[in-house]
Amino acid sequence: MGGMNPTPRQRARAQAIEDIKRIAREQLASEGSAALSLRAIARELGIVSSAVYRYVPSRDDLLTMLIVDAYNSLGEAVEEAEARCPREDLVGRWRAIGTAVREWAVARPAEYALLYGSPVPGYHAPVEQTGDPGTRVMMLVVTLLVDIQRGVPVAGVDGVLGRDLAVVREAVGVEVGEEVLARGYLAWTSMFGLVSFEVFGQYKGSFSDFAAHFAYQLDRIAAGVLGL
Repeated sequence: MGGMNPTPRQRARAQAIEDIKRIAREQLASEGSAALSLRAIARELGIVSSAVYRYVPSRDDLLTMLIVDAYNSLGEAVEEAEARCPREDLVGRWRAIGTAVREWAVARPAEYALLYGSPVPGYHAPVEQTGDPGTRVMMLVVTLLVDIQRGVPVAGVDGVLGRDLAVVREAVGVEVGEEVLARGYLAWTSMFGLVSFEVFGQYKGSFSDFAAHFAYQLDRIAAGVLGL
């Protein structure tokens, strides 16, 4: 048997929450996450502020909704791009991951800033809600590292860093040596560093074609860091 159709009240509630999130995203784009206000959203929707609280208990709950939606939107975009590549094309998969991240971020800079910009004062994201959505892109990179490891000898990393990497490896539950995992961290942070510099305007006056610069650097990371 199929699931029950939502009732008119359930549909109305779902639509109200979507309207609240839509106005909230507009606030993010115009004023930034720190200025997010449920009262301002209520004014924009033409309702009393107490009505908003029936759907969203607090500003922090609204931020969490927006973060989860943004992580899932980013994750879906990157997963779709990566899935179009043959599994044996490791360079192509890396390019697809990076390019999809950049394209999503450039198209939705306010949401990217919410995920990867400065923390919102007084807000702490609940990991039980944001953890899985927030690791969707990372797990694509981890899967790529597993495939990279199959082609090279397993190597460790000495000292406290090696122990830290071993803990991460066990937590993620993948067969990857510490040395490849360390390279993965460098590739991951380099890719997001490139995206963040572009989205937050740090390259202003430096490049006329940001996409070409990103593609070039992405290939340098593939060759010089990931060994592809």
